Amino acid sequence: MKEKPDLRKALSQSILVGDGAMSTYLYQQGIPVGVSVEELCLSRPDWVEEVHRSYYEAGAQVIETNTYGANRERLTRYGMEGKITRINREAVRIARNSVGEDAYVIGTIGSINAGRVPNYDPREYRDMYEEQATALLYSDVDGITLETFLDLEELLLSLEEIRTLTSTPIFANLALIEVGQTRDGYPLTEAFAALEKAGADGVGLNCRLGPLEIQRALERTIVPEDVWLTAYPNAGRLGQTDGQFQYKSTPAYFGERALSFREQGVRLIGGCCGTTPEHVHEIRNRLRGLSPLSRVNPSTVPTIQERSHEQIQVRNPPTVVDKARKGTTIIIEFDPPKDLEIADFLAGARELDKAGADAITLADNSMATVRMSNMALGSIMKEKTGAEPLVHITCRDRNLIGQQSHLMGLHALGMDQILVITGDPTRIGDLPGSSSIYDVNSFDLIRMVKQLNEGISFSGKPLKQKARFTVGAAFNPNVSKMDAAIRRLERKVEAGADFIMTQPVYDAASIRHVAEATKGVDIPIFLGIMPLTSYRNALFLHNELPGVKIPTHVLEEMTEQKGEEARRIGIAQAKELLDEATRYFNGIYLITPFNYWEMTAELTRYIRQKTNSLQVAY
Repeated sequence: MKEKPDLRKALSQSILVGDGAMSTYLYQQGIPVGVSVEELCLSRPDWVEEVHRSYYEAGAQVIETNTYGANRERLTRYGMEGKITRINREAVRIARNSVGEDAYVIGTIGSINAGRVPNYDPREYRDMYEEQATALLYSDVDGITLETFLDLEELLLSLEEIRTLTSTPIFANLALIEVGQTRDGYPLTEAFAALEKAGADGVGLNCRLGPLEIQRALERTIVPEDVWLTAYPNAGRLGQTDGQFQYKSTPAYFGERALSFREQGVRLIGGCCGTTPEHVHEIRNRLRGLSPLSRVNPSTVPTIQERSHEQIQVRNPPTVVDKARKGTTIIIEFDPPKDLEIADFLAGARELDKAGADAITLADNSMATVRMSNMALGSIMKEKTGAEPLVHITCRDRNLIGQQSHLMGLHALGMDQILVITGDPTRIGDLPGSSSIYDVNSFDLIRMVKQLNEGISFSGKPLKQKARFTVGAAFNPNVSKMDAAIRRLERKVEAGADFIMTQPVYDAASIRHVAEATKGVDIPIFLGIMPLTSYRNALFLHNELPGVKIPTHVLEEMTEQKGEEARRIGIAQAKELLDEATRYFNGIYLITPFNYWEMTAELTRYIRQKTNSLQVAY
């Protein structure tokens, strides 16, 4: 048999046909979704070999190894972090044994951070890419493919690390969320230029988009002269038909689009998710006997809107942060109802606003108990009473799609002050069988909200306007290890928090302790005060509610008290605490217990009278 040419030479002379999907094709064969497809190289190498052989017999000349997720981070999820080298080497061996000597075997390395929040440790990622690439290179692959990278910065990191290890051809493929730019906001023309400079032999696109969308992206992009262009589209967009998830693009359609890729100067054409040997067979048939065409770049490239551009000028009223830097500022928590009746809530909100509240903060299904949407109720409250809403946003109830959608809605309604918290797990609430989402933690979500303030969506897409969110974070001072709590607080400030709201405290010594511990924190802190309503309320808070401690002398004062007398004592205790708190903090966070808004209204008036008297005396 005639020896096959070097891969670079082969691409200079012809169009090569790549293979198709591994994971989705195995799923179609009955492999359960959720298993480690890469581990099958050890437990069922015959299944992997059959897939490779099917693609080779369909006409694929370039075979990618079954190693997309064979890195330390992903394999750790399955308890297989000790088998990284073995899986990668076995994958190369299986691919070689599955195909003829005329085929090229490419080691596949996938993005570690695909679909996640971009806040990883670059040094750790470099180690993981080096570890996987070393195993593949020692197995004598014909090249390396870096594929399905949403972020240019991560792709450059992996490319730069692997380029130092080998002179073997490296193909760098981005996956676009939409036509035109990467998730981290780089125009495709700029991305391809950076990849070529970093040492890529080939650049291109794979996954997420179908053939026509990838074609459109290439038509709008300037590709450097010294790299090969690659395209591995999905079989269209994933959809649901008759209760089953399916990809729509037929093999015949795929073959037609392969001709369009040839016209774009693409030299390596294969398929990604949803493609099968039949798709590859059609590509091979359409391209058989055709010579490659030179790439003709567009004469002009559409510009990507600047991240900082804002088209609409808006009035920016003072926020609670602005007010707290100048004087005493009061936030009052008043929970949305658990039913559909809002008249009582609006009446209370109106009185709290009249008493002097600077903002009324609405929890987001506190204690994982279903309440009316704080976005809807906050908007109604603002319209009907004039009170300024400050809504809580938990990480628990919405995935990242829902979170961004929710935040965009808040922006549209002009509700720009929020508190980001983790949220109590659903198992403690009134629907314990529901899911806790937690796509991200509170640190991540704060950073992501701040990204919206730059006019950039979670996915990196320009939003045409900048959001204007003032972001609060929670702090629990009722802990035994204050140093650790302060470090956590400082991380929230680093993430972008604009102000802090604390859990309630119940004695003057705790107030002084918090003031001393947080004196190095350079953003307003709103100290939490929640009046007690009864002895049983005090016992519950002290013994059963995380993050709250009631001093012994306070418990003793409330012993056996209930009803109006207990609430009177609770208000008196809270006033003593406010006397101390206003000495150290401009920000006061009053928490309304059991919707007794009359209690927090009285405390608000007390603070206003006290501060007004001081100003007059001064």
